[in-house]
Amino acid sequence: MTELVLKPGNATLADWRAIYRGAVPKLDAACKPRIRASAEAVERIVAKGEPVYGINTGFGKLASVRIPAADLETLQRNIVLSHAAGVGEPMPVAVTRLMMALKLASLAQGASGVRPQTIALLEAMLANDVIPVVPAQGSVGASGDLAPLSHMTAVMIGVGECFTPHGRFPAKVAFVSHGLEPVTLGAKEGLALLNGTQFSTAFALAGLFEAETLYQSALVAGALSTDAAKGSDAPFDPRIHLLRKHRGQIETADALRDLMAGSAIRESHRVGDERVQDPYCLRCQPQVMGAALDVLRKAADTLATEANGVTDNPLIFAEDDTALSGGNFHAEPVAFAADMIALAVCEIGSLSERRIAMLVDPALSGMPAFLTPKPGLNSGFMIPQVTAAALVSENKQKAYPASVDSIPTSANQEDHVSMAAHGARRLLGMIENATAVIGIELLAAAQGCDFHAPLASSEALEAVRQLVRAEVPHLDNDRHFHPDMEKAIAMVRSGAAVSAASAVALPAIAGAA
Repeated sequence: MTELVLKPGNATLADWRAIYRGAVPKLDAACKPRIRASAEAVERIVAKGEPVYGINTGFGKLASVRIPAADLETLQRNIVLSHAAGVGEPMPVAVTRLMMALKLASLAQGASGVRPQTIALLEAMLANDVIPVVPAQGSVGASGDLAPLSHMTAVMIGVGECFTPHGRFPAKVAFVSHGLEPVTLGAKEGLALLNGTQFSTAFALAGLFEAETLYQSALVAGALSTDAAKGSDAPFDPRIHLLRKHRGQIETADALRDLMAGSAIRESHRVGDERVQDPYCLRCQPQVMGAALDVLRKAADTLATEANGVTDNPLIFAEDDTALSGGNFHAEPVAFAADMIALAVCEIGSLSERRIAMLVDPALSGMPAFLTPKPGLNSGFMIPQVTAAALVSENKQKAYPASVDSIPTSANQEDHVSMAAHGARRLLGMIENATAVIGIELLAAAQGCDFHAPLASSEALEAVRQLVRAEVPHLDNDRHFHPDMEKAIAMVRSGAAVSAASAVALPAIAGAA
């Protein structure tokens, strides 16, 4: 695995994406003095004996309960065990790794009071691919992602289970086999590890990275569908979009125009075509997809900031041994970002489904009904379009903003929460739905272009069609459709469809490419 030097507070979206894809983070040595200073400040605060939240008091509604010095280690262990109350399926390993790296970067900024050896254990777990089994449900996004981060921290003290390169094992067994030792948490450490927005942020970042591939794949499929329908590239003329001035719209139009450049199919109906305007699913691609791109970029900016922040509580300021309680654990920025990504993903899939519906309708496409040479005897693309419609409708239901919800917790001490956790967690499922829609569109668009032979599309789009045809032959008569769909979906999910069109530079989310 590739090693990546992680600079706490200054990591880029490209860094986080590399970690999500498998790179192993190694902390920049420059952060070590700040870590030591913060831990030493906690020691001095404890020695003073004054009550400080989370260091020598109870938690949440129990903050007024004073804890004797002899019980401080037990206090930190207890908070981890009691808060490890998640349910549901485990987080995907790639997202858990990202969550751990985000926590590593937060703690290493020297505002959390965590000792160097505790941070080193988290770093070593990532290096050895010892990844906690973390139930994915149970956080409301404030006071931090308590339950999932507690499951992560429980493994660090030898409780719970881990995924390893050799399988799933109890934490103690996994540690022994990889030469690791559980840590005994010191004052403040348990709270610092389980408090923060890293679970929500990890899922939101994962959604962002996958949404970029989805967006680019949808551009490729949309351009191919435009050619299949003998649509016009006039709506992609830059003069139209410069007048409206939205950056995403301008770049999307440029990409669609470049994808179709040189298409013999387009040239075949440039003169004498009786149609005046194409349906919105073709004509308004720059406006819809460009708006989605702008929204994704705004979400990217928010998440880049959040990923570089410190979000536990209280925060330690070593210069004057101050512990300040605040609310950086409240994940409202992440909730808003996740909702924006969800809206963009929903619209990308929705527009794609409309293009599929247009292609299978002979009144709109001018091609055989349901893209089959023998409609009636064969159903062709009839039911794949229904599947796409079902997936789009499911995404509409999931796209309802999570950030507008709240439910009081902790006996009303935590009386407004962000719901960022499930707002972010839903994204990968939504993207998988939309990915299937784009995969179906690829098949339909390739089938449509086949009807125009011997005319060919552009160089970039023909490369995409050849990719499809290398795995899925032209549909002459009905056959088992599911395997064809699975192959096309895999081309979208992996980014292969985008890579096939690499002769054209497609817009990217800033810093995430």
